[in-house]
Amino acid sequence: MAEPSVKDVKRWRRYLADERAEAAVYRDLAGRRTGEEREILLALAEAEGRHEQHWRTVLGDRVGMPLRGSARTRLLGLLARRFGSVFVLALAQRAESRSPYTPESGATDAMIADEQIHAEVVRGLAARGRNRLSGNFRAAVFGANDGLVSNLALVLGISGSGVSNHIILVTGLAGLLSGALSMGAGEYVSVRSQRELLEASSPAGSAREAVQHLDVDTNELALVYRARGMSAEEAETKAAGVLAHMTSDDAMGSEVITHESVGTGIGAASASFCFFASGAVIPVLPYLAGLEGVAALVVAAVLVGIALIGTGLVVGLLSGGPPVKRALRQLAIGYGAAAATYLLGSLFGGGA
Repeated sequence: MAEPSVKDVKRWRRYLADERAEAAVYRDLAGRRTGEEREILLALAEAEGRHEQHWRTVLGDRVGMPLRGSARTRLLGLLARRFGSVFVLALAQRAESRSPYTPESGATDAMIADEQIHAEVVRGLAARGRNRLSGNFRAAVFGANDGLVSNLALVLGISGSGVSNHIILVTGLAGLLSGALSMGAGEYVSVRSQRELLEASSPAGSAREAVQHLDVDTNELALVYRARGMSAEEAETKAAGVLAHMTSDDAMGSEVITHESVGTGIGAASASFCFFASGAVIPVLPYLAGLEGVAALVVAAVLVGIALIGTGLVVGLLSGGPPVKRALRQLAIGYGAAAATYLLGSLFGGGA
């Protein structure tokens, strides 16, 4: 192997520091998990440890003093130690998907493959966390966004018509209350209906118990699988395998639909109501503080813009997408709706 250049050594030392820091991140996350998730995270930490050892071997006596990991990795470590949440896994997912080893001559093919697989492993762990949050959390995030955008548009539309500050304030508060009640009621009906549909689609307990008593020759269980969309041959094969082991959990358990990602009706309705209200109150704050005219409009728009950027960043982090892009998209949509209603208010107010 050719003598490495100074740039090579510097880059490899940086890789060494990042691998050490990433292993620490996974260990910190594992310390906040139990069961299978803990084992997976510890296995990821062990793999990063192997990569660290590779760079130690490649560097030899050029290892030098330990370097600090990159700013991104140090941030991940800080968040993992403080929170250990799905947000950290979402950030780690993005980090793993940007492996620097693909064009790196000092990395082995196995290491490149490891990093690609790690991205999928972390994606799966992050998806578990998102599923646990996606019911009530989805209602909360979208409730806040709806409150921000709809009430800013309402307040600006009324302001554009030239009415008094008192009317703007009363209209904003009315929009807050009516919107929050509507969102809460709609979310409750939606989630309750979804749960009822899932319950209707889940296997009955009596059917699970009946598996062990089925006639092996007639194989009625195959009809269950055919009703779920399998071909006759696939259904016969699967049913025969299940009956050969006589495990009712295997027979029905893989088809059971959980409600984990749906949430509860009361929980979703409460979250939707509270977060819509918390978002809708922001455009009203300047008027509650006594501001009037252009000053109140500007302050309301700035406050809502900050909140929209915040919710956009959260959604981007949770979805594994680019958070800044999501934040700017939220901001553009919110300001676009508000500008349209302000222009309409100005048009109708001017003609009144």
